[in-house]
Amino acid sequence: MEAMWEKAREVGRQLAQTDEYRALKRANDRLSDDRDAVTRMNRLAELQDELTLAMRRGAEPPQEQQDEYERLVDEIQENPVYQSLVAAQNNFDKLMMRINEEIARGIEAGAQSRIILPS
Repeated sequence: MEAMWEKAREVGRQLAQTDEYRALKRANDRLSDDRDAVTRMNRLAELQDELTLAMRRGAEPPQEQQDEYERLVDEIQENPVYQSLVAAQNNFDKLMMRINEEIARGIEAGAQSRIILPS
């Protein structure tokens, strides 16, 4: 079992060296440095909590909150720094899907193998 954990750690080390991971890390860092975007995202999270709480109580959230929420979503989505983060995340997700597909192929091959390897 320890050999499997070591292989998983090695995959993690290799992932950290990919262009996709590096681009995602840079995009996250740029977004973190964008004070205006961070402030808007924090306010959006607060509003989301408030709107969810109101709906759980069966109440209609105030129109002002709904309008502010929609405005903030639009402003954040229009932010080029946020857009680059979304693009970088999508590229990294594609890489992870490919890795998961290869793991699934390995599982399938291992399940069909009659050879039992020592652990």
